[in-house]
Amino acid sequence: MQRSARKAALVAVDLGAQSCRISILRSKQGVPQIEVIHRFSNAPISTDAGLYWNIEAIFEGVSAGLRMCAEAAPEGIASIGVDGWAVDYVRLRSDGSPFGNPFCYRDERTAKAMAEVHRLISPDRLYSLTGIQLLSLNTLYQLYADKLAGIDSGSRWLNLPEYVTHLLGGKPVSEYTNATHTQLVTLGTRDWCDEIFRATGLERAAAPDIVPTGSIVGTLSGPLSTLPAFCGTRLIVPACHDTASAIAAIPARGEDWAFISSGTWSLVGTVLDSPCITEEACQLNFTNLGGVGGTTCFLKNVNGMWLLRQCMDEWERLGQHWTLQDLVRQCALLPQPQILIDVDDPELVLPGKMLGKINAQCNRAGHESFLPDSRGIPLLANTIFHSLARRYAQVLSAITEITGKNLKRLFIVGGGSKNTFLNRLTAEYSGLEVIPGSSESTTVGNFAIQMATLQNDGSSSHNVSAASVAEIAQTISFDFPPILMDEDQPSRELDARTKVSQRETRR
Repeated sequence: MQRSARKAALVAVDLGAQSCRISILRSKQGVPQIEVIHRFSNAPISTDAGLYWNIEAIFEGVSAGLRMCAEAAPEGIASIGVDGWAVDYVRLRSDGSPFGNPFCYRDERTAKAMAEVHRLISPDRLYSLTGIQLLSLNTLYQLYADKLAGIDSGSRWLNLPEYVTHLLGGKPVSEYTNATHTQLVTLGTRDWCDEIFRATGLERAAAPDIVPTGSIVGTLSGPLSTLPAFCGTRLIVPACHDTASAIAAIPARGEDWAFISSGTWSLVGTVLDSPCITEEACQLNFTNLGGVGGTTCFLKNVNGMWLLRQCMDEWERLGQHWTLQDLVRQCALLPQPQILIDVDDPELVLPGKMLGKINAQCNRAGHESFLPDSRGIPLLANTIFHSLARRYAQVLSAITEITGKNLKRLFIVGGGSKNTFLNRLTAEYSGLEVIPGSSESTTVGNFAIQMATLQNDGSSSHNVSAASVAEIAQTISFDFPPILMDEDQPSRELDARTKVSQRETRR
């Protein structure tokens, strides 16, 4: 093994829809230790032409973080891995430059595209081919929206983590876990689905080659490569889909556990050895995303903490300044809400006017609106927390029935794992033992995959197994302080108004 792979530091870049992080892993007295070197905020830009990501600002933030890492690691940096949210992509010109800023998956253009695609190939056929849940944000519908807008279907595209890796010097590829989220990969394979490309008229040649998780795709080049710490630094694609990296870091064995990757979205699911596309799985719109080591992340997207973030932004504009910690403390003192909302209402997935959308849903159910004042704000936040926990319980119950698993443990990873109040509600609604994992589980998984690749001398990314990655992750896991609530407050039994039966009707 090269000296750099044994002793040098590693860098993980985690692109988030609200916050991006650049972290470094260094060996200190023989113990792998992670430090978050740089964070910068991220958010889509709303224009008359649509909702976009500022890709130049994202790469500038990444580059700044990498320079900080070079200064912090005189021993050198062996490798860099980039993960991020799935489905969004950058269109490339013939010279490799971007056509412009990429669309955000929350842009409304995909609604029409989804309907058009389903006229060409039925939803049931799409599910049988890919095992992927039907969501308008999927890359398939975004690419078709491009076609409807007159954008050349032959122009190449790269999903965002792989695009950033490409800018750093990596080959233009699609990492397997991220590729599956496009809804364009044939179920159980590592190949693009020709039938879908033919049916929709999308160009197969525009899609990048799919590579296994943990592949070495190049060596850092460009201005950053002139820094001494980056001499010979390899570029490794971890599980580029951030959720797959997060799940890979969960140190669990057996068949009795599920997970929630809790952040902007809450991805609720379990790990299977093979895909599940039963009639019930299709009806309930579960997805089969590629996992590390050939596993399947069988899950369902649930609208997550983004709901509350949207409300907090509106309250801020109205002069009401609340921190998440303050809201959690207040909610922990409140009784169960009289009404629970449908957090997966399609209207709540779109940005803007969140307070009005939630109040409209409540009004339709005969409940009065939540006022944006010192009394109404905690009441609405409490309703969101309880509604999320209820939805988690519904999805977990469906997983039990579809897979036949006897679930007992629930690992919660990601930023939401720090919210002890929501964790407690989730335990009460689901009846499962909740085990909070690392709030930076994605970064831990990213590093563990890089380490597994380097331990194999990079000779075969197929040897990056789920078991080896989880074992490595246990040696480097780290955590942050929780979002506080009153720790002495006893757990309350949910009353008949809000308690969710494990057998209640679900969608």
